[in-house]
Amino acid sequence: MAVVCVDAESAGQRIDNFLLRHLKGVPRSHLYRVLRRGEVRVNKGRIQADYRLQAGDLVRIPPVRTPAPEAAVRAPDSQLARLAGAVLFEDERLLVIDKPAGLAVHGGSGLSYGLIESLRQLRPGAELELVHRLDRDTSGALVISKRRSTLRELHRLIRAGGMDKRYLALILGDLPQDEVTVDAALTKNIDQGGERVVKVDRAGGKAARTVFRRLRRLSFAGPAGVATLVEARLITGRTHQIRVHAAHLGTPLAGDPKYGDFEANRRLKAVGLTRLFLHAASVGFRAEYMAAPLWVESPLAPELEQVLERLGDGQAGADRDLSQ
Repeated sequence: MAVVCVDAESAGQRIDNFLLRHLKGVPRSHLYRVLRRGEVRVNKGRIQADYRLQAGDLVRIPPVRTPAPEAAVRAPDSQLARLAGAVLFEDERLLVIDKPAGLAVHGGSGLSYGLIESLRQLRPGAELELVHRLDRDTSGALVISKRRSTLRELHRLIRAGGMDKRYLALILGDLPQDEVTVDAALTKNIDQGGERVVKVDRAGGKAARTVFRRLRRLSFAGPAGVATLVEARLITGRTHQIRVHAAHLGTPLAGDPKYGDFEANRRLKAVGLTRLFLHAASVGFRAEYMAAPLWVESPLAPELEQVLERLGDGQAGADRDLSQ
């Protein structure tokens, strides 16, 4: 057993991430099991996996058997080249990457590597950390810190609502008005297959708010007769928040295999939609070291632009038979 005193550099970090750094090679699933059992103590008390450490905290780390080190799995050169050319913004403290759809932000759950591991291969020795996350099937702007102090500051900024994140999404149906705010608390569950599912839970869930703004109506040969391109602005940042809130409105995201409309998704393949239509279009914030606010935009992925062109403004969906 080891007792570690948290220094100023680690203050503000979640306990699960702290343990991952100190117990390298231990699977995440095992670390969370140790946390749930109360084997990890902070100041002699039990804590949850999302507890944020404070300078001076005493962390008791139990002995955990680490697996024998394995040879690191290297990401394909084609992926590394793609990420090398996907930098939207960079300075001495952070960078913003245009994340491609289909790439997880980190390895785990059967994945040998993700975006962050690939970036570390591209920049060996750099202290790169995810500032926030995007779903595997979501594309667009993702912020990466290059210093631990910057990571802590941006996490504080996110908790205070100081990071403006906006997404482009295609919903099935239409909004009842030009702008709709969804206030619906969310909770995470695990279904019988072991898959994570997020549900609206007004009584026991965590507060979640999304603002949807209509940008463009498009025709679609489905029960609703219309699909709508919307901007979704996150006021909070819960797991699957936009997807669940859109489905809660009765207008699920196009191409969503978990919370969406299976039959509509099948028909949308006829116009080339083979992924979730959700794109992190912009991110804005001002860190303390910045002379002016930063605003970074990510252009809509080409495959999603093509879907919009094929649907068209009230014409393509009516003229084309999408039932086959």
